[in-house]
Amino acid sequence: MAYNTTIFNQMVLFISRLDFRHLVNKHNGDFRIRTLRCWDQFIHLLLAQLIKRSSLRDTIFSAHTLQNKLYHLGSRIVKRSTLSDANNKRPYQIYQDLFYKVLEQTQKIAPKHKLKINRKIFFLDATTIDLCLSLFPWARFRKTKAAVRLHTLLQADGTLPVFMNITDGKVHESQIALSIPIPSGSYLAVDRGYHDFSQYNVYNNSNIRFVTRMKTNARYRVLETKISDPSAPVRSDQIIEFTGYATYKKCPRLFRKIEYYSKEQDKILVFLSNDFENSAETIADIYKARWDIELFFKTIKQNLKIKRFFGTSANAVFTQVWIAMITYLMISFFKFLHKSKYSVQTIFRIIQVNIFERKDLKELLTNKFTKPPGSVNEMQICLFKF
Repeated sequence: MAYNTTIFNQMVLFISRLDFRHLVNKHNGDFRIRTLRCWDQFIHLLLAQLIKRSSLRDTIFSAHTLQNKLYHLGSRIVKRSTLSDANNKRPYQIYQDLFYKVLEQTQKIAPKHKLKINRKIFFLDATTIDLCLSLFPWARFRKTKAAVRLHTLLQADGTLPVFMNITDGKVHESQIALSIPIPSGSYLAVDRGYHDFSQYNVYNNSNIRFVTRMKTNARYRVLETKISDPSAPVRSDQIIEFTGYATYKKCPRLFRKIEYYSKEQDKILVFLSNDFENSAETIADIYKARWDIELFFKTIKQNLKIKRFFGTSANAVFTQVWIAMITYLMISFFKFLHKSKYSVQTIFRIIQVNIFERKDLKELLTNKFTKPPGSVNEMQICLFKF
């Protein structure tokens, strides 16, 4: 029988220790450190994500019971106070840079999106994570509430987050949109929270096509109307020009207004786009595909530890979020590599209960399990005799 290391070990081998060392040296993460290296911190927090530990104390207790297995990963057992200090003081930028290193490898094997157009599709959105104001005063959001916001640019191919920015809850989506590096020549689907005509003008100048929901109070005039079938989902397809003084000054361009009937919601959806090449149905399908980013936020909140934090400082919160996103990329990488039909959420559950089993990871993710000897009835009879 072939010898296999643990599932956790097979996953950790995906991370290049040389790249990790370069990043630690870049940010002086292990400068004058004697007891807890950044690699030990990473292993413990990665383990906490994969087996869903509820607290730092729970993580350390679990690590103590698995001391022999962690030793073979080049990690040592640490105290809770030492790990807590590391989360507060070690630069979170180490794991932010590591996230983009892992992303490069995952993108190479990511499957293509089912929508076939000649541009790469991206989705832009943000999600809010509520916090306790008394414990996280630096993240004040409301009068009696704190929160952080994850601004995310999601690649449609493989549903991968290609850019993330973590801010406090007060920062609006439209403020961050200016700093998000959207590749030239791509296609972007956004919701109405990013409505900004200055930004739309930037998209046009960068050869970026976009589709969004149109504001109900917009002032415009119709320049051209395409004839459509009243029984078809596309009820109207028009070329318009906005007439507001400030609007025209920010973006003096023509747009496309599409009215689309959604059977699922049983209402008319009005889309705004600068795409004059694709059909109205295709543009509507691209916006509907934007639901992938909502599913992404749901997946990470349900399966990763990003709603309850092990530290209260901003550095500890950012460190935990970036390691959580590295965990998501690692799961996605092995899903793509082994062409697993399981969802990311299902793979999380499988790995959680098999994390230190000596099994082949590919076999585990492709469901190639061997059947037990004998029939079920024979096994029941044997148990009954005992």
